[in-house]
Amino acid sequence: MPGSTNGSTNGSTKTMGALTVGGLVVVTAYTVALGGNGWLWFGWVVLGLLTLALVVTQS
Repeated sequence: MPGSTNGSTNGSTKTMGALTVGGLVVVTAYTVALGGNGWLWFGWVVLGLLTLALVVTQS
């Protein structure tokens, strides 16, 4: 059933997007409260690129 596969993939794209946005909020709050950490920002950029790749491959 192609419809059910597409639905679960769309759900994973939304989940990945939510994690990326949530990660941005957490990293920004950490940076404001405790100072910048390059590894956190690097990790967020990698997560963002993975999310972008997932979105591009779905369309």
